[in-house]
Amino acid sequence: MIGRLRGVLAEVETDHCLIDCAGVGYVVACGARTLQRLPAPGDEATLHIESSWSAENGPRLYGFLTRDERRAFTTLTGIQGVGPKAALSVLDVLPPGELASAVAREDKAAVARANGVGPKLALRIVTELKGKPLGDVSFTPSAPGVHAEPPAPAPSITGEAVSALLGLGVAEVNARRAVDQALIRLGDDADLSAVIRAALQELGR
Repeated sequence: MIGRLRGVLAEVETDHCLIDCAGVGYVVACGARTLQRLPAPGDEATLHIESSWSAENGPRLYGFLTRDERRAFTTLTGIQGVGPKAALSVLDVLPPGELASAVAREDKAAVARANGVGPKLALRIVTELKGKPLGDVSFTPSAPGVHAEPPAPAPSITGEAVSALLGLGVAEVNARRAVDQALIRLGDDADLSAVIRAALQELGR
């Protein structure tokens, strides 16, 4: 089973990309949000991979920029009625942390914003995800009859690095792209100062 691909980004299409790893091209299905955050074709890219197989489509690879996104995808596809396409659509509108918050608030409307997810399926997703862990995020249900706001998540490396770049006058869209690229290069365990330095190098290219 393939868990991660690292290689040259050869092509980016509307629903997938092609990564060249030592001369072998892998077609990887991705959500729109992931595709928008990829580097330019010709640059190196790293994707966390979830593999699946079906009688209709055969083997398929699904790619994500972070481990939490991949874990959220596998959790979503474990829900009856949620296929890979619907799971990618949910993650396009609600990244893992925001999805956890929506579940804690029982916000079915937020989940139903995803393309191809109707009210009934959104309700099932919210119901099934309550109490399930997702990496560093847990889907925690509120007490019956109580709709408390979820606790604020701890500041993430991404958020802190982006804030630091914003403080230097960098536009938010450029700051987020640079930080994403820095984390792809350094890995999710990099410390804040290294991420900021790498992001500044990306901006200087």
